[in-house]
Amino acid sequence: MKKTISILLSLTICLIANAQIRNFEEPPKPLTRILFIFDASTSMMERWEGDQKFNKAKELMFELLDSLEIIQEQENLELALRVYGHQSPVPPPDCLDSKLEVAFGKNTIGLMRDKLNSIVPKGTTPIAYSLGQSEADFPKCDECRNIIILITDGIEMCHGDPCEVSLALQKKGVVLKPYIIGVDIKVELTDVLDCMGNYFNAGNAQEFKQAINTIVAQVTNLTTVTVNLLDTNGKPLETNAVLSFHDNLSGDIRYTYMHTMNEQGKPDTIYLDLLSTYDLKVHTIPARYKDSIRLKEGVHNVINVPAPQGVLFVDMLGDTSINSQIKCIIRNAGIPETLYVLDVDKRQKLITGLYNIEVLTMPRLYFDAVIIEQNGYNHIVIQEPGEVIINFKSPSYGTLLHEHGDILTNLYDFSPGQTHYKFRLQPGYYRIVYREKHKHKAINTGESKFRVKSSDFIIENL
Repeated sequence: MKKTISILLSLTICLIANAQIRNFEEPPKPLTRILFIFDASTSMMERWEGDQKFNKAKELMFELLDSLEIIQEQENLELALRVYGHQSPVPPPDCLDSKLEVAFGKNTIGLMRDKLNSIVPKGTTPIAYSLGQSEADFPKCDECRNIIILITDGIEMCHGDPCEVSLALQKKGVVLKPYIIGVDIKVELTDVLDCMGNYFNAGNAQEFKQAINTIVAQVTNLTTVTVNLLDTNGKPLETNAVLSFHDNLSGDIRYTYMHTMNEQGKPDTIYLDLLSTYDLKVHTIPARYKDSIRLKEGVHNVINVPAPQGVLFVDMLGDTSINSQIKCIIRNAGIPETLYVLDVDKRQKLITGLYNIEVLTMPRLYFDAVIIEQNGYNHIVIQEPGEVIINFKSPSYGTLLHEHGDILTNLYDFSPGQTHYKFRLQPGYYRIVYREKHKHKAINTGESKFRVKSSDFIIENL
């Protein structure tokens, strides 16, 4: 009982320390599912801390379950147990000796205790196989936090690669980075287990308890984070951008937040899970990235991301409600790929730099090397178009052309299946070249020239 109280006291101190850096209520936590994989191979019958390793590890495991049982009453938490090396005695080694003994559920701790009390170590150590089988132990769930805690006193004995299997599970998004508690592992073998996940070397019972305290705190708590979006002067003054935190290995979206300034005018605090290494995407235009973010436990984490911005406003004079249907293609200067599609008459923040703007008017307008500066306001004014109605007296083939000196640019090809058209054309000179559908000689070509001024209303009857 004293040992249980000691673990709970350590956990309470950790929770109090965490609470001191909170400034608002934590968001609801998703269902956390912890799968324990317990070593019951023959080596666990060796002596350790005055008893068999298996008995001592089981005793310490029960203390962990005592801690989790109290937490489970307040947290959204489920536990399960897989054991290996307990079904088939050696020799010969049975490399398939691994079984889910207690499936996930709300009240499984008693079942886990009973099962461990009934087991006698007798087999080999198929760690890679057990990890691979664990994928099916977690029922499908899109929002769950799946965690593995492996307790073992040895390394792989069946020619599998536990590190490769663990990495594959993480990349597939099946589990977060596993925890491994090595029971009296030789120092030279620790690297073999460390590559599987978060490794704790328990050379004695006290180190085992310390590992338990750390794991429980990390599994059951979130940590506070501030994301500073920095301007060109390195000040955290940018805001109102979506933040998406992705698991570094699987790419899965773990969290999304709208960056916000709090009542003190500083970037607001958010909560993140300690168990992932994150890739952060700041959804500015273009996006800003920061990869491989590792959070520290027990402190307030600060993430700085340079994201200086200015404003672009493509302002078409005239009726705003109609103009907003016109789109602008924004590209980074010198890069042909479309970066963003913007409505005319909408102010848009952009990361500072040079941009090329293509406005999808008729004809299209181009603005190259547009400069966006920190807190700048680049105002591009476009003349109000005129409205042009074109009526053909009979079905015709034809083309609407924009005329600029001796350069003619194709704007629209008419179809003989339609005789009535309506366009909004930018101020300038135009001509229509056409031929009625029922006439089959080039000499029957017709032509109409006209000029459009801002806010004109023109009817062309052909």
